[in-house]
Amino acid sequence: MTELIDAVGRTGTDQESTWMKCPSCAEYQYKPQLERNLRVCARCGHHLRLDARRRLELLLDDGSWLPGEDADIETRDVLDFRDHKPYRQRIEQARAKTGERDAARYGVGMIGGTPLMVAVMEFGFMGGSMGGAVGEVVTRAAECALAERLPLLIVCASGGARMQEGSISLMQMAKTSQAIARLHEAGLLVVCLLTDPTFGGVTASFAMLGDVLVAEPGALIGFAGPGVIRETIGEDLPPGFQTAEFLVEHGLLDAVVTRAQLRPYLAKVLAAHRPNSTASPQIPPVTITDPDAVTARPAAEIVKLARERERPTTLSIAAVAFDSFIELRGDRMFADSAALVGGPATLGGRTVMLIGHEKGSDTKESIARNFGMPEPEGYRKALRLMRHAAKFGMPIVTLIDTPGAYPGIGAEERGQAGAIARAIMESSRLPVPIVAVVTGEGGSGGALALGVADTVLIFENSYYSVISPEGCAAILWGTRSAAGAAAQALKITAAELLRLGVVDGVIPEAEAAPDIVTMAGDLRAAVANALNELSAVPGPDLVEARYRKFRAFGS
Repeated sequence: MTELIDAVGRTGTDQESTWMKCPSCAEYQYKPQLERNLRVCARCGHHLRLDARRRLELLLDDGSWLPGEDADIETRDVLDFRDHKPYRQRIEQARAKTGERDAARYGVGMIGGTPLMVAVMEFGFMGGSMGGAVGEVVTRAAECALAERLPLLIVCASGGARMQEGSISLMQMAKTSQAIARLHEAGLLVVCLLTDPTFGGVTASFAMLGDVLVAEPGALIGFAGPGVIRETIGEDLPPGFQTAEFLVEHGLLDAVVTRAQLRPYLAKVLAAHRPNSTASPQIPPVTITDPDAVTARPAAEIVKLARERERPTTLSIAAVAFDSFIELRGDRMFADSAALVGGPATLGGRTVMLIGHEKGSDTKESIARNFGMPEPEGYRKALRLMRHAAKFGMPIVTLIDTPGAYPGIGAEERGQAGAIARAIMESSRLPVPIVAVVTGEGGSGGALALGVADTVLIFENSYYSVISPEGCAAILWGTRSAAGAAAQALKITAAELLRLGVVDGVIPEAEAAPDIVTMAGDLRAAVANALNELSAVPGPDLVEARYRKFRAFGS
């Protein structure tokens, strides 16, 4: 590579026009090949910046772009601002450099055949800074999306507010945010794609207000830039600070998607949010509703079967029982709990919001997923996804398999009880069908946070209890060795729960090792049948019936 660079370099500026150094790994890239690779470094995978026009070519279906009516949007020097240069001169230089009138444009396009409104930012125009013109473009895009009942995609790239427009620039944060709020109130999808870099007033307004937030790998995203933070607080910043991957880990983004996969990913997101128009076909019933028809097994044996490592997890069931699944991550506040997963899934032509505990399939993964015991962030994520489902009229399907909520110090510090309480309360009032299925362990409030449903089902070799048998035995018997007796006394098996009215149906199982194909098929049928019945009930009636259902316990 060095010899080739040297050979080209002898021609003077030819090297500059033919080769480009990657800003991440310093490897020289052959420009035509770099362009073919979507401006992604072939050596380290660094995503170089794209201008607005190239971004539209990458994301939209060929020939689908129709620019919006923005001829009247003018950049105004409201302050008659001057630093080293007059603001008007900077604007003219930016226009000559980029070919853009300002740092954003909007219009209509299609992704995967789905029409949508698009606003895209141009970082090359004064660092993508947001002044009155950019705020007007984003606001007008939102207003057109509302008028046409279209999803809105905003592609963000900005250093923040445009200082040359002073407080008028600051007001764009409120202007654009209220425009996005109207889309949320109207039940329209907002997707924000955050690219490198996205900072300041843009991040603190419309960029972080999407229903789905996705970023490119390595993109720097934040409010204050790392230099400002370092100078202000005088501390060393952690590795990878403010990268897209850092934000996913801290619960602030749904996904990091490579540039080559962005269009298919967005097409799946758009497809998942189309209105449900078809019901699942009628399927022969698989659930048992007569307690005497459930196979009688000792409670201690059921507990052992429910805890088997081979038992299918939410992610394995999602892969087999559902036609598609898009995982959405994070609580938008602190972290992403790996012990609870969720996102839109399709089941026989119907889009549902699938949410479930996730224990992992081997020891390493189980440790990473906290053995299916969510922290407060997990329940906040679940509630965020429930609200998302209610906004788009998606039925909710929850899969319960947890020993209980995580009882650690950090969880208590971050409000574990409140997170569970709010999930229970708000799910009870959602005007969409909810079906809960206990697939393994149903441990205490950590399970009930996903269990306030119109229809509650349980697999035959699962249990649902106010406390673990071992915990009950230690408290009431004085020894954990009495766990078998406690399990029997608590009446936690499927047959007893059906008799108590805690569950509405039992999905039968063999006593042998769990079979993912059979379990997934039976779950698919049971959930589809339940949703067919519930989907015919108006939302307010669902909420009222759900209230009466749980009001009756203990009366």
